[in-house]
Amino acid sequence: MTPRVTAGTPAPDFSFDTPVERDRAFHRSIEVSTTVLFFLRYIGCPICQYKIAEIRHDAAKFQEKGAQTFVVLQSDPAIVRQSMGDEAVPFTIICDPDQAIFKLYGVEPGNILHYIAPSVILKSIKASRSGIRRGLKEGNEMQRPAVFIINQHKMVAWAYHGRNIADLPENAVIAAKLKGVRKAGR
Repeated sequence: MTPRVTAGTPAPDFSFDTPVERDRAFHRSIEVSTTVLFFLRYIGCPICQYKIAEIRHDAAKFQEKGAQTFVVLQSDPAIVRQSMGDEAVPFTIICDPDQAIFKLYGVEPGNILHYIAPSVILKSIKASRSGIRRGLKEGNEMQRPAVFIINQHKMVAWAYHGRNIADLPENAVIAAKLKGVRKAGR
């Protein structure tokens, strides 16, 4: 595993596939000055589906703050296409079935304790109560999430590495961090 990407370090560039496009370059895909880059497990994960729904719901808040959003999943593009159908999302889904981008950013898997943490169980219940069902398992079940805010200079302005498989800040916290990045011009 490479060292964790943290605030103040360059945001590594990489090539990626989306559910519908192949071999895009990350830095060239950034169209605005600030980027939010989420790392989640896979499209069939109920906790991840719930977070994707939250990101979809709050995408306009990120856009209002001048940010473009990307979500990295350990999923194969065909499985994402099958799972999402023609459903449009206001962000780019990056498919990383080999977890190369996870490794590039130092987004590490956890262990069984990171899988059965009380907050994981609560988020699983929340996802289930909202009608979300588990899909096909892919990637590493123990993979922890992360989120990065990348500024116009392709530097990481803020980084958060999850402590367990469900640990990510609320989108309101991320939006507030975006505001701080834009104010600071960093």
